[in-house]
Amino acid sequence: MSEIHLTDLRTGEDGVITAMRGGRSMQQRLHKLGLVEGQTVRKLSSLALGGPVVVLVNRAQVAIGRGMASRIMVRKVDES
Repeated sequence: MSEIHLTDLRTGEDGVITAMRGGRSMQQRLHKLGLVEGQTVRKLSSLALGGPVVVLVNRAQVAIGRGMASRIMVRKVDES
C-alpha cells in the first residue's frame, strides 16, 4: 500500500508512520510527542482551513499543526 500524508487520513482511520519529512527540530519535537517512524496513530479530528490535526498516539491525544502534519507520511492500516 502506498504512503499518504497524515492530513489525508480520514477521521477514525489508523496509519503507521513511515517517514517524517522535516528538519531535525521538527523531528525532535514530534519524537517528544511520541510520533516516531513505525508508530501507529489514529486520526481523531481535523479542522478545515488550516486548523490542527488531532491524533491518538500511545493512548494520548496530540494536536499537530496542519503544516507539520502534512510532512508526516503514513501507510493506512487495513481493518481486515
